[in-house]
Amino acid sequence: MTTSIIKKAVFPAAGFGTRFLPATKAIPKEMLPLVDKPLIQYGVEEAKASGLSEIIIVTGMGKTAIEDHFDTSFELEKLLQEKEKFELLKMIENVSGLVHFAYTRQKKPLGLGHAILITKNLINNEPFAVFLGDDIIDAKVPAMKQMIEVHDKYKSTVLAVQKVPKNQAHLYGVIKGKKVAPGVYKVLDLVEKPKNPPSNLAIIGRYILTPGIFPALEKTQPGSGGEIQLTDALKILISTQDIYAYEFEGSRYDAGDKLGFLKANVSLALKRPELRAEFKKFLKGLKL
Repeated sequence: MTTSIIKKAVFPAAGFGTRFLPATKAIPKEMLPLVDKPLIQYGVEEAKASGLSEIIIVTGMGKTAIEDHFDTSFELEKLLQEKEKFELLKMIENVSGLVHFAYTRQKKPLGLGHAILITKNLINNEPFAVFLGDDIIDAKVPAMKQMIEVHDKYKSTVLAVQKVPKNQAHLYGVIKGKKVAPGVYKVLDLVEKPKNPPSNLAIIGRYILTPGIFPALEKTQPGSGGEIQLTDALKILISTQDIYAYEFEGSRYDAGDKLGFLKANVSLALKRPELRAEFKKFLKGLKL
C-alpha cells in the first residue's frame, strides 16, 4: 500500500464566533466543549487518524487558548502525577502530543479564502487538507481518510459533499457534478448559496486542495465585506484543473449552529460507554 503525500492540514480558526455570543466573548468558539473535548480537537484527532502529521492553525485576536490547549502543561502534568491520577495524565499528554502544530495569524477577518492564502509559505507547494472545525463528522473511517483515498486516485482537488434537502441547499455552496464512481463526482460547476441550486450536493467543511489554489486565490476579487471566498477561487481553478467531489460516509453535525451543537453533544454523549446508560435514562424521562 502506497503512503499518501498529503501530510499537512489547515484549520482556519480566526473567526469571532458571533453565533455563540456571549459565550464566545472571552472563549474562542473552537474551544467550546463538545461533551468533554473542545470542538477543534475532534478535527485534529480526525486529521491524525487520517495520517496527517502537521497541523497549521490560522488564529486571530483572542485565540491563545487554542495554542495553550495543544501545548504541554508542565504544572498540570506534575500535579496529576503527584496525585496519581494517571488516566487523566495520559489524556492530557495525548492532547499535547497529537501532531506537530504551527500557527499563523489572520490579522483581519477577510474570509476563508484569505485564511488559506496566508498559509502559502507553510504549505511548501504540496497538496494539503483543510478542516472547518464547525463540521463534526462521526464516521467509522475518518472522513478525511476517505477523501485522501479519492485524491490519491485522481491526483486532484477533492471537496467533501453531502446530500441535503432541496429547500436547504441555498444555505450552502453547491456543486453541479457528473458521477464517475460510487460517491465520486467530477465537478462541472460550483455556486455559493445559490437561489436556484444546480443539485442537492452541498459542500461540507473538508477539502483537499492542490497548490494551484494559491494563484487562484491571488486572482480572486474580494466579495461582500471585502472577504476572499474559497468558492470563488475554486471556480477559477476549475478552468485549469479537474476538481472532484466525494460524498463521504458518516454523520455530520453543524456545530457552528446552536441547534447543531446541541445535537452533536447529545449524539456523541450517547456513544460514550460511561455516559450512555444514565444519559439515555435521563432523556427518556424528559416530558417533551
